[in-house]
Amino acid sequence: MKLELFEMGAKTEQLGACRLSLLLGILTKENQIVKFLKFACGMLQIDYGILVFKDEPYGWHESDGICKVFLAQPHDEYEHFFLDQPYIDTKHPNYKIVSNYIRERGVEHKRFVTMSLKHEGRSIGHVVLYDERTDHFDDKQLNIVLEFVQSLVNIIKLRLENAELKEICEQQSALNSSKTKFFQIIAHDLRAPFHGLMGFSEVLAHERETLDDADVQDISEYLFETSQSTYNLLESLLNWAMAEGGRFVYHPICFDLIQLVTIVQNVLASLAAKKNIEIINQISPTLKVYADINMVTSVIQNLVSNALKFTYTDGNGKVVLSAEEDDQYVHIYVKDTGLGMNEKQMQNLFDPKFTVSIKGTSGEKGLGLGLVLCKHFVDLNHGELSVTSKEGVGSIFKITLPKNKQVALVTAA
Repeated sequence: MKLELFEMGAKTEQLGACRLSLLLGILTKENQIVKFLKFACGMLQIDYGILVFKDEPYGWHESDGICKVFLAQPHDEYEHFFLDQPYIDTKHPNYKIVSNYIRERGVEHKRFVTMSLKHEGRSIGHVVLYDERTDHFDDKQLNIVLEFVQSLVNIIKLRLENAELKEICEQQSALNSSKTKFFQIIAHDLRAPFHGLMGFSEVLAHERETLDDADVQDISEYLFETSQSTYNLLESLLNWAMAEGGRFVYHPICFDLIQLVTIVQNVLASLAAKKNIEIINQISPTLKVYADINMVTSVIQNLVSNALKFTYTDGNGKVVLSAEEDDQYVHIYVKDTGLGMNEKQMQNLFDPKFTVSIKGTSGEKGLGLGLVLCKHFVDLNHGELSVTSKEGVGSIFKITLPKNKQVALVTAA
């Protein structure tokens, strides 16, 4: 068996899963992997170098400054070979075992040395330097390469920390921007209806004796209709906050899902209490997604608002928010115990040519085009929005979003 090497291209569709390799600039001119392997090979006067990170689908092979890719194989047991020693060379008791191990994986050689990359006490990968000569390695040169291995680990550590700090900064900036935009829209769009509400309420409060029953009825109807339309406007505010000049701008970041869901839960708490419905938040505090936080806020707020709208008000009604993750995606669920939908209603739910008209459990207006906008937002974030429902039982809306930037890039491609 011979190690199969190939260029980056059509065969490297899983590159998005190589987080550490991407942090080291494998796709850039500042490729730290090539620099490290070239230095290590030059120091030991050896022909070939391999670097493999744990749990990444590809390994990296360097020769004469040329970097190629190969499919990495599982190597969970590799760290046990070291016996707590910094490297394995001809003097190591497991040298022959490891020699057979890497030869079985296509690395033909007459001599080799391998070193482990350790971060925070655990192995994150290993390097193998090899060729067809039989000279022994100089201990001093090996220690210099070992120091350079630690320098590479330090670079990884710094870049991981910088990536986390950048995500936190972007997350806070996006949240602040979202709040500012939200308050601006509230101030602008709610001024007119509240003038009417306050004006007619004042008439009822201070001029009741001058009004006959017909006048009171007219004012009551006006107050009811204006209150209902104002509430519908509130539901749409987050959607409109996403629109800038009629265009939707996609600004993805990696953020904690629980932070967003808690905000939505607090915003809709009074509506839930009014309808005697319990909102249950089962989102894990450690779950992260990579998406536009404003768009996802709008989607979840719209779905929870709809769930409250169509859930029974008998005291047993529940709206449950939950999520689960796999290797690449986070799946978010908004489940209600409400009216549910038939097959035809579900088929047309996300079609802009249709306006689904279903009255809520308190007579609220139907779904309208809000779900079409939700679908558009999820699509922009390289995700999926789907629904399962049964009449009289309830509905479950499922949002699937990328876990990280690499997955989003691969999905977009």
